[in-house]
Parts: sequence; structure tokens; C-alpha cells
Amino acid sequence: MSDTWYGPEQFLSDIDVPRETFQALNFYADELVKWQRAKNLVANSTLEDRWRRHFLDSAQIAPLILQKNKKRTFQLLDIGSGAGFPGLVLSIMGLGSVELVESNGRKCVFMNQIARQTGADAVAVNKRIEDIPARPVDIITSRACAKVDQLLRWALPFLTEGTEMWLLKGVGAEGELTEALASWNMTVERFQSRSDPTGVILRLRDIKLK
Repeated sequence: MSDTWYGPEQFLSDIDVPRETFQALNFYADELVKWQRAKNLVANSTLEDRWRRHFLDSAQIAPLILQKNKKRTFQLLDIGSGAGFPGLVLSIMGLGSVELVESNGRKCVFMNQIARQTGADAVAVNKRIEDIPARPVDIITSRACAKVDQLLRWALPFLTEGTEMWLLKGVGAEGELTEALASWNMTVERFQSRSDPTGVILRLRDIKLK
């Protein structure tokens, strides 16, 4: 945990969202604590700092996606959603329809409950990404799930000419990109994470297998 306390008020000062959206995210954060006791949804070490480690980490992608695209709502696919980060947060923030792919059943139950109670346009699917039928999507997101090359291979059936991937990565991002570029052609943009000084957000587009 950071030495500086980061809670809902700090989040709201960093991320500009309407009051209703903030209330939904606050509900989500409270429910995460309640469900954690029985379901072990996230690492216990991150729970106290959840507003920075999970909510800011996820929400920071939204203004970047909107800044870089003319569209305002999207069809999103979130790979390895865990307890809903970043996909469910992005859905609550109004980015569009999100399919949350997660192989852990209890986490899917949690995400679907949050989606119902917040009115988020999201559904959690208790499957592995390899078992999801191919379809075109606008945005593919993922956090702490797999290396870049593996994520690209999972994403391939969903890619169209305009599909973008937005990945939250840590200190190993450059090594993962070097490995991936041996097999893939793509345009890469990097953004400094606002939640983790060692983190980076990757925007991948024009993606083609060599």
C-alpha cells in the first residue's frame, strides 16, 4: 500500500464522473469488501488501497479511450476480468457494452450481481477466452492476466481493422512488447499509469500477425 491514503474523495478529484456514476462505483467498492471475506475476489493486500489499486487503475483508461477515438460508446471485451477490473468499471463509467470473460465462477457471480445492481451494460461469462465465439469488437482490455503476446493470440478472433487493445501492464511491459513484436505488426502507444509509478498503459492498434 502507498504511504499516502487514497480513498473515494481522492478518486473523485482525479476522475471526473457524474454523481450517479460515482455512487455506483462507491457501491461496487463497498460490495467488494463484503464479498471478499467469503469469495477472495482480489489479493487481500490490495483491499485497503482498493480505490487506487483497482478503481483508479481501471478508470484511468476511460478518458484516454475517449480522447483517442471519435466514437463515444464501444463494444468491449475484457479478458480475465477477475473481480471486474478494468471492464466492469469502464461499463459503469458508460463506455459501452462489456463482455467480462472470467474462468472463475464465483468472480462471475459477483460481477453479474454488481452489474445488475448498478445498471451497468455488462455481462460476466464464466468461460475461458478460447471458448468465446469469435465476433468483432471495438476495444479489448486486460489487466494482470497474461503477457502481451498471449493476449494478442487470444484477441485474434475478435480483431477488426479498427480494433484497439488497451492493456494495463507493470514493469515488464517493454520486455513483453519486444517478445510480441517478433510475431506481430502493430502500432504501440504508451501512457504513464496514474495509479502506479512503475505501471504503463499500452494502446495497441493496426494489429496483424506476421
